[in-house]
Amino acid sequence: MIDNPAKLSELVDRAIHADSVALDTEFKWERTFYPQLGLIQIALSDEECYLIDPIKIDDLTPLAKLLTSKRVIKIFHDAPQDLAILSRVTKCIPTNVFDTRIAAGFSGLPCTISLANMIRALLDIDLPKDQTRTNWLNRPLDPNQIDYALDDVRYLRAARILLLTRIIVPEIKDWLKDELSQFDDPQFYTGISDFDRFKKIAGAASLTSRSLGVLRELAAWREQEARHLDKPRGHIINDKSLIAIVRDELRSVSDLRQSSHLSNKKVDRYGTGLIKAIETGYQLKKEDLPSIHKSLRLKAPEKKVYDRLTEFIKLKCDLQDVDPQLVGTVTELKLLAKNINNPGSPLPPKLTQGWRRQFLEEFYRQRF
Repeated sequence: MIDNPAKLSELVDRAIHADSVALDTEFKWERTFYPQLGLIQIALSDEECYLIDPIKIDDLTPLAKLLTSKRVIKIFHDAPQDLAILSRVTKCIPTNVFDTRIAAGFSGLPCTISLANMIRALLDIDLPKDQTRTNWLNRPLDPNQIDYALDDVRYLRAARILLLTRIIVPEIKDWLKDELSQFDDPQFYTGISDFDRFKKIAGAASLTSRSLGVLRELAAWREQEARHLDKPRGHIINDKSLIAIVRDELRSVSDLRQSSHLSNKKVDRYGTGLIKAIETGYQLKKEDLPSIHKSLRLKAPEKKVYDRLTEFIKLKCDLQDVDPQLVGTVTELKLLAKNINNPGSPLPPKLTQGWRRQFLEEFYRQRF
């Protein structure tokens, strides 16, 4: 167990001389805004696997030297959450990241494959599943927990090599490289803006533009409050209550108290902040009011375009052993089908850039 700064620095100095290292994190995320990091696993080889104890080591920034190395490949399985956590605790932007889950999607396996299923498919090894409910903040860890954690990184270096050998076509290797480059972009680590958080709230699409403006301010206020108090958003005020407050046009602390949407305790604690956010929303100029994508309902001609698009993607993916889910979401594909023949209408940026633009090039030629 790497449990002091000296050991951590020594490990990092060794790791930066490796060609690649495998990484994973274990955390608890129940009653806090940010995940509580319980363990960092790192493998320099199949046998050189280590656990870093963030409970004992307050300053994890020495890991930044490894994470930002352009020479060393950092291998993860399902990287986004691990990268977000490591970026925050090390105060750096990782580079040269390889995600085996994404690579699986370019090599004939599902891009949503679990680590256990991928290791079984590639190496015929069954990983244990008996520690999935472990509280990784507790100490000491027993031998089974330690072995379970180490197994999460032990086989990732071998998995990467095997995945790359399955991708024979150079063009598809380029697509994978392009997809992995998202992890080098600082924008990837900024997350959703506080003032875009309202778009994630169920029921937002049914509101008027003025009500959306109020909801946007409320959601941004809640985000800032939750971050400040390090509590989950729903522990401040849940989504359903935010929508109800907006729909009922509550505009004073008295209104909040008389409604059934919040307890008196919450009104006492958050009432003033809520009303301030609500009034900010009502005072927005008309041109500053937000909008949100409504449910995409396709007309008959657009539905035909959508059907041709999905059939094109399926056939090409089957031919090239690529998971169709990598190309785009249902919403993105519907938006493309809806607007592709309407000059000036927005197309999903993801589908008009990078490897996806190349993948869909023939379809675009047919349509334009």
